[in-house]
Amino acid sequence: MPYTPETPLKQTFTPQGERPTYTLGRYQTLLFSMTCAMAVANVYFAQPLLESMAYSLSVPASSIGIVITATQAGYALGLLFIVPLGDLLNRKQLILTQMLLSAVALCTVGLARDWGVLLAGMVLVGLMAVLVQVLVAYAATLASPERRGQTVGSVTSGVVLGILLARFVSGAMADLAGWRSVYFASAALMMGMTLMLALTLPAAATPTLQGSYWALLRSALWLFVSERTLRVRGTFALLIFAAFSVLWTSMVLPLSEPELALSHTQIGLFGLAGVAGALAAARAGRLADRGLGNRTTGVALAVLTLSWLPSAFVNSSLLAMVVGVVLLDFAVQAVHVTNQSLMLAARPDAPSRLIGAYMCFYSVGSGLGAVAATYTYAHSGWIAVCLLGAAISAAALLYWLFLQLTSR
Repeated sequence: MPYTPETPLKQTFTPQGERPTYTLGRYQTLLFSMTCAMAVANVYFAQPLLESMAYSLSVPASSIGIVITATQAGYALGLLFIVPLGDLLNRKQLILTQMLLSAVALCTVGLARDWGVLLAGMVLVGLMAVLVQVLVAYAATLASPERRGQTVGSVTSGVVLGILLARFVSGAMADLAGWRSVYFASAALMMGMTLMLALTLPAAATPTLQGSYWALLRSALWLFVSERTLRVRGTFALLIFAAFSVLWTSMVLPLSEPELALSHTQIGLFGLAGVAGALAAARAGRLADRGLGNRTTGVALAVLTLSWLPSAFVNSSLLAMVVGVVLLDFAVQAVHVTNQSLMLAARPDAPSRLIGAYMCFYSVGSGLGAVAATYTYAHSGWIAVCLLGAAISAAALLYWLFLQLTSR
């Protein structure tokens, strides 16, 4: 057998055979989705709270943005060094440990009276937020092959809900009880959900690997080279989340300008419109289960490209902006669910490593989109931002068309 970085890893299975005896029901799927929403929301809570944090800790406003950087840095480290452990360790124990440490991190942030303590807490918050990827991989493993895409879609919908609702919820809570209350409340919820999952998750481990941690990391890196599905779907992820970030990073700017002068709460309500689109796309996994994942990707990318047209008319119609937000979130979620469904079907033996590697593309796309959006708006205005988002979306659609032509 030729050597690859995966060679030192040995696949093992439960005593009952290669298929786990436990299957994921609707109630458990709902719990997974809720946990994902809570975990990813922890990453985004800080965005509307930066001004309050700066004032509370006497930090210059020019420096408080480091809070976001620290959280994202922790998240990136978690993708590389924690998520792959889902293929090596007992996933139930890994999930519960992450949730407990997440509660500790949230309490650390809420209690922080020092700038360094706050940053350390935010790094740990981001590090533990990769619980999301471990949960998605675990859910895909527990689901039957014919329902894997549907399950991934249902669980992933919680991720999008968490991202879209986090800013609105944190802003509203901060207005009522201060920014620290957001983190204390989230810590309490994480503890409660930890107890629920401890009582309901199956005790037996799903198929795991035997080998060293470093061999596991090498095998995760090797997936970028060996798995074409990961590279293709990762490219789609980079582009769609760059477009997603372009909209959600910059939309607050025209909405808060004197011409519209919307409050933070009113701007946050646009997240509810995005929720509608995200929930509608949750069924994309069912299409992937029926062998229609590739076609679903093409249709969704076309919708993503067209979604920027109504968004461009925000100054003359808020309803048009709502339509654009719904279409964009629908398209991004549909492609995201399809991406994960097709990857996990291609390599069901490496779910955690695949999801961790895939989310690296997500992180790069989100970061590039945010930087490009703010720069474009500052120099050329909202119409230019919409053209940028449409160009990124069209690039994803052209890449999909190129794959169709070259695969024949």
